[in-house]
Amino acid sequence: MDAACWAHVRRKFCDLTGRGTAPITEQTLERIGALYDIEKAIRGSPPERRLEIRPSESKPVFEDLHRWLKARLGEVSGKSGTGEAIRYALNRCLALGLFLEDGTIEIDNNAAERSIRPIALGRKNWLFAGSDKGGERAAGILSLIETAKLNGLDPEAYLRDVLTRIAVHPVNRIDELLPWTFAVKGNLNKGNLN
Repeated sequence: MDAACWAHVRRKFCDLTGRGTAPITEQTLERIGALYDIEKAIRGSPPERRLEIRPSESKPVFEDLHRWLKARLGEVSGKSGTGEAIRYALNRCLALGLFLEDGTIEIDNNAAERSIRPIALGRKNWLFAGSDKGGERAAGILSLIETAKLNGLDPEAYLRDVLTRIAVHPVNRIDELLPWTFAVKGNLNKGNLN
């Protein structure tokens, strides 16, 4: 089972707040906010530390929120936006709770979504890459850029350096120009180009 994203659950309730006063929605957001407050305090901690904190601090908040949502479901119309948001959360309860059992799992996937946002925003632009080959080349370049970022490199400096070297670089040693090799050798880290 994959972990579910609390940001998606929260968004369902946030969308309801613009429709006037909604005590159930506001209280739900406060309870979800309490989970995020705990996560904010342990963000960047090693997985072992997060796993140490979550059972004692996050799990009771999570369980209370689950019980509270189940009780509220009987108080609202099943076809209302609030009813739909509550069912959305309850139907994903097991997957939403996985972060409590694994210190490597985030409470949401916001970081991953932020990293692919530029690609998603440019999605229609990629339809006009000129040809299938142009699309493949664009995908290759984007992969290099993201791999450089994952390896702690400045993508612009990495590409500039590779493009200046590639013409005279032996083809049988092309793997030396890949981002993870640069990162291991210390090339381009913190602006170093050699």
